[in-house]
Amino acid sequence: MASEEGENGKRKVVLVCGGAGYIGSHTALVLLEAGFDVVVLDSFVNSSPESLERVLKITNCGPERLKWHKLDLCDQAALHEILLQYPPFDSCIHFAGLKAVNESLHEPLLYYHNNIVSTLNLLKELDERTCRKLVFSSSATVYGNAPAPITEESHVGQGITNPYGRTKYFIEEILRDFTISDDHHATNAKEGHELSSRWKIESLRYFNPTGAHPSGDIGEDPRGPPNNLAPYLSQVAVGRREQLTIFGGDYDTVDGTGVRDYVHVLDLAEGHLKALEYLDKVPCGFHTHNLGSGSGYSVLQMVKAMEKASGRPVPHVIGPRRQGDLASVYADPSLAKKELGWECTRGIDEMMRDLWAWQSKNPNGYRDA
Repeated sequence: MASEEGENGKRKVVLVCGGAGYIGSHTALVLLEAGFDVVVLDSFVNSSPESLERVLKITNCGPERLKWHKLDLCDQAALHEILLQYPPFDSCIHFAGLKAVNESLHEPLLYYHNNIVSTLNLLKELDERTCRKLVFSSSATVYGNAPAPITEESHVGQGITNPYGRTKYFIEEILRDFTISDDHHATNAKEGHELSSRWKIESLRYFNPTGAHPSGDIGEDPRGPPNNLAPYLSQVAVGRREQLTIFGGDYDTVDGTGVRDYVHVLDLAEGHLKALEYLDKVPCGFHTHNLGSGSGYSVLQMVKAMEKASGRPVPHVIGPRRQGDLASVYADPSLAKKELGWECTRGIDEMMRDLWAWQSKNPNGYRDA
């Protein structure tokens, strides 16, 4: 693929915060394949630099195309020093943050501090370095208890059941306020003064990421018991966990189990590339898009798909419903198709096939390396 070049003929460089994580590493890979250079900042608290080593291997890129630094974004002084080492970036994709729903219920202050302070520090430093195109890794959790199908016009901030989801909602509000303040600044700028760049922010609201790169070399590697269904399924199939407990078998769905909108992680990664292209074309401001398939799969359908992919049984039992769980949650992704030119291209069989390729090749995740 032709290189993604800036005005000076050099490749555009994207700063990817949290780029060693699950979605971040797949997005770094897609960016490299599209001709961008990438600089990753990551604390490696819930990720491993091994993922980035493998991205270089898969893409056959030299280390000059993908650089990384160990950094906690809450340390603003360290962030400032690292950014001084580089010319202003073309854009930034912000994945960094803690994301375990159950942990956030027990450690709310940790989540509010880490996720919000890190974002404030990043915005300040990017603004000073005149990098004013940002793609934020948001979540469908901002919609709380909104009924499906969920559009970008569905209510947000109501019925969110955990601090993790509220940090995503609060950060979106901060980003929205930031772009409004930027408009005000431009309107009141002295006559004849033009801002060299203006803030354009895209918030991508993911539904349920799953799958892995087809090579099986990079994938989701949760620390401790997985919070999400798909990695739990694959860990049961590979023998790391005894069985899956399904929370509720009496919902008004195709088979009584909860239905969720699952998206292949490479489809998500490609959504970030589309978002960067979109920000090149649109006026300044705050933009939101759902990244989902527009339909859903039940828990039992996911179990059967993993059994098909792995050729192994996935022992499971039906337990009681969890408080706050909805029967069915899925996106209306039509706005992303219209404005970003993005839609899901990979289905449940590909998700489970690629997830199993990763899990069977790396039974204990990156720790096997």
